[in-house]
Amino acid sequence: MIELILGGARSGKSRYAEQLATKSGLPVIYLATAEARDTEMQARIAHHQHRRPADWQTLEEPIQLAAVIQQQADADVCLLIDCLTLWLSNVLFDKQGNLQYSVFETEKSALLAALSNCKGRVIMVSNEVGLGVVAADAMTRRFVDEAGFLHQDLARICHSVVLVSAGLPQKLK
Repeated sequence: MIELILGGARSGKSRYAEQLATKSGLPVIYLATAEARDTEMQARIAHHQHRRPADWQTLEEPIQLAAVIQQQADADVCLLIDCLTLWLSNVLFDKQGNLQYSVFETEKSALLAALSNCKGRVIMVSNEVGLGVVAADAMTRRFVDEAGFLHQDLARICHSVVLVSAGLPQKLK
């Protein structure tokens, strides 16, 4: 079963996904895509780490998400991926903010293929960033557009899609 959990910042999407993973009754592998590039991100990561049960295994992979899914997804495990928009930022732009579209296209195709062939439970968390005004700069507009296209592609192959707002899950699919 492949599930996509969408929501805005601090909407409760990660907490909801963690609850689903716990209720699965399966051993959980938490796949973190964030990189602690500044103190604010370090604090966010620490908050998520503190909330996780001690028996969950954590893997960190900011770029090659598909490879880890292929290695780790199994009928006897629940793979929780948090967060796809951070992964998108990592593959769409290099560390200097330059667009690396060929890397993004390769990794996105690999992700969709890995999920399509996946056995076991996969819960993915992602930020719904396209609900606001159109961004003023081209880089942000590109990111929002690619996030929207990614979510549409994922929604087509997911068994369940949930939007979380104010801590309340709303089943879309």
